[in-house]
Amino acid sequence: MKIVTFALLSVLFVSAACGKKSTVGPSDTAPTGLTVQAKVNADSSGNVSFTATATNAVSYDFDFGNGVFQTVPSGAVTYKYPAAGSYSVNVVAKSSGGLTVSQTVQVTVVIKTGLLWSDEFDVAGSPDPTKWVYDTGTGSGGWGNNELEYYTSRTDNAVVSNGTLKIIAKKESYNGSAYTSARMLTRGLFSFRYGKIEIRAKLPASTGTWPGIWMLGNNFATAGWPACGEIDIMEQSGNQKNTILGTMHYPTQTGQYGDGGSTTVTTASSDFHRYATIWSASSIQMLVDDVVYYTLPNSSGLPFNQNFFIILNLAMGGNLGGTVDPAFTTDQMEIDYVRVYQ
Repeated sequence: MKIVTFALLSVLFVSAACGKKSTVGPSDTAPTGLTVQAKVNADSSGNVSFTATATNAVSYDFDFGNGVFQTVPSGAVTYKYPAAGSYSVNVVAKSSGGLTVSQTVQVTVVIKTGLLWSDEFDVAGSPDPTKWVYDTGTGSGGWGNNELEYYTSRTDNAVVSNGTLKIIAKKESYNGSAYTSARMLTRGLFSFRYGKIEIRAKLPASTGTWPGIWMLGNNFATAGWPACGEIDIMEQSGNQKNTILGTMHYPTQTGQYGDGGSTTVTTASSDFHRYATIWSASSIQMLVDDVVYYTLPNSSGLPFNQNFFIILNLAMGGNLGGTVDPAFTTDQMEIDYVRVYQ
């Protein structure tokens, strides 16, 4: 176990009045000598044992750094963190009259993860209907992104074969659109909060294709976008096929097109790579092949503390896809697996 100890000494100023007719009424004394110990269990369970002591304190308010608060009269408490991460824990010692002194400690929690959900795409044919549903059609304004495709649920556009899922974009006249493709979701079937999601995929090479591996908050239908939050695990633009983007969208984002980062993957369209997000109450990390290239601090004020569902799609054109190559006929995003760990 790791033990972190902090001591805070406070100076108490006492004033008194002297005189033959004066009286001294009851007074409160502020807590002094606050000490906080944090012991992180070595079994990767997420349990952290806190012990706070101070002179003249009758209770202790714990802010565990992830939006959870607890008042502990004894000052001793064990809290189980639901996700790995680094947390700033603030402890406020209170006197009987409400005077306070506080101290903050940092704890780093490592949690042993196990496979929560996956699709290995081992059964040939249509994608597993117990795991995936489809968005179909053209959406509103090209799904809000000026996309050019018509999404279908046909095996022409989404099929499992030889151990991988193929999401296939085609140039064809279909219900008034010049292209078809597929957009698959776990909405209503599976969602999760915090953990690691990893997708092993090979991306399309054609100019104008826009593949996405991403997530939306479960409250999308009621809260709308971007209030529901959006986590883009992987996007590849239409004309920079070696650039991978990881982006978060939310109401208070500082970037015009979301807050995120990018990394170069020179073989994104020729080889399989592992695209992942590690998500906790304190941060959201974007990774390619286990290398972190962007981290967004998470907090209780952001919409990233609820369940999210998974989306896989391959768009044509649109805001990030750009101009489609006139010679385009077909291309695909090929996915070996989708795995969620918690």
